[in-house]
Amino acid sequence: MSDEGLRQRSNKTTIGATATKDATARAREDDEGPGISLLDIARILVTIIGLSCALSYYLTSGESLIWGYKAWFTNPNAVVQYLKGPVNLTPDELAQYDGSDEQKPIYLAINGTIFDVSAGRHTYGPGGSYSVFAGRDATRAFVTGCFLEDRTSDLRGAEEIYLPVEDLEEDLGSGERKKRAERERRDARKKVAAEVENWENFYKKSKKYFEVGQVVGVAEPSGPAPTLCNAAEKGRPKRSKMNKKEASPGKPVQ
Repeated sequence: MSDEGLRQRSNKTTIGATATKDATARAREDDEGPGISLLDIARILVTIIGLSCALSYYLTSGESLIWGYKAWFTNPNAVVQYLKGPVNLTPDELAQYDGSDEQKPIYLAINGTIFDVSAGRHTYGPGGSYSVFAGRDATRAFVTGCFLEDRTSDLRGAEEIYLPVEDLEEDLGSGERKKRAERERRDARKKVAAEVENWENFYKKSKKYFEVGQVVGVAEPSGPAPTLCNAAEKGRPKRSKMNKKEASPGKPVQ
């Protein structure tokens, strides 16, 4: 067989193999169906997000594109602060952020956590209704409500505000009284902790305020525990009223 004949036969074989390969690929594609590319997935996600934002904007009357969710990263000031890193201040350094210097933000602290409340300058700045909290950790005041007297983080004795005033002559032995007093004090301390946590969460979840750091270099409280201010003392529960609430309706207190 001549060289020309061999070449023609070889070409026919190659063409046949290529055709068979193409037919196999088409058959496999027919079985598996058209694939979904990453670009297709991205388009679907963008469409879903766009529809969600549009629906949120419509249902919230143009107030929010993300269903009213206000995460810290939706606040430009919070983002800038995050990029700068946490702020750690001593009590003396914290006092410089009380709003008296308009070039500085306004900070307050609760339970050692510092929050930027500059967005409420009319409230926390000089002359504001809550200016007593600016530039300090006044955790105790958040619990007792004694804004002027309790501008401190010292919570010792703060549970007294939840302890009932002994205004009844009760037929209880000293042992029973002691057990009751210990139980009530434990419960009162839990209420103090819960109140502090509530206020922390208020600022952490706020749409305007955000966490910036921690108070450092705080000395352990020493000396006598602070006493309740007059208003807090008068607001303590009375045992007689507590007993009346515990009594069954329509029955006299025994």
